[in-house]
Order: sequence, then structure tokens, then C-alpha cells
Amino acid sequence: MPMQVVNGAQLICTFGSVPSIFQVLPIHRELDQNQFAANIMDHIPLVNIMPFGVCVKLAGPCVPATPAPWVPGAVAPPVILDNAPALDNISTLICTLGGVITVLNPGQTTTMIP
Repeated sequence: MPMQVVNGAQLICTFGSVPSIFQVLPIHRELDQNQFAANIMDHIPLVNIMPFGVCVKLAGPCVPATPAPWVPGAVAPPVILDNAPALDNISTLICTLGGVITVLNPGQTTTMIP
């Protein structure tokens, strides 16, 4: 069963050289192991998604370009967090530069979501 993703989770990009730390702002007000839980709308570059070192495709800084939400999120059955599906560790985020961002570590180890 997928795990709930929270602030401090580790993310990786297929074109990045190093993992990134996920930042969840306290706007959803839902805590999981003393960290704020994420939903699929937490995809804003340099706010939620930090750089991934050097981009192997562009040979420059790997700054995410993520205009669309994570997919699919916890949707079957739906787990809603602040009017959007909760973010689980099997969701992906597409970068318009061609990379795919995934969750390496969800940031917590006990809360599973369907």
C-alpha cells in the first residue's frame, strides 16, 4: 500500500544528479509524524520542489519545471487533503524539460493511504 508523503521527503529526477528535499508549506494543516502532509498541488518549483544538482540533459543546474500537479495521488478510493488528493509515494511529477520526478523516501514510515 502506498505511503503518505510529508515535508522532508526525498525526491529524485531522472535527469538530476542528486536527490532533492521536498518542502510542504503548513497550509494544509495536517500533520503526520510531526511533519506537514502533502497533496498533489504541492508541485511548485523552488517552493515545494528544490533543484536536483546538475541536469544531465542540459549540462546545467537541474531546476524543476513542473507546471502540472503530481499524478495520480491517492484517488482510489480518494483520500482528500485540503480539497485535493493526498500525495502518495507512487505518484510522479513530469518536468517540462523531460525528466520524471519520483519519491525516493516519503519522509515518514507509518501512514499508508489507499
